[in-house]
Amino acid sequence: MYGIANIEKLFMKKEATHHEIIEMAWADEVSFDAIEFQTGLSEKEVIAIMRANLKKSSYRLWRKRVYARKSKHSKKNNIE
Repeated sequence: MYGIANIEKLFMKKEATHHEIIEMAWADEVSFDAIEFQTGLSEKEVIAIMRANLKKSSYRLWRKRVYARKSKHSKKNNIE
């Protein structure tokens, strides 16, 4: 699990702000691979950022939406 100090280090390494990362993660058309390409953050790191910055109910809603959505996972969507 990523602690708050570790999440802050992730932001310092990357040029994108947490607001931009959250916006990309909420967008249905932006896959985790696209987020990783733009920011260098893995899917697990994006999930940790979302968990740290969203309310518990908002995080659960987001995870429920993202879990089975093919567009968020290009490997499931067969996009190359």
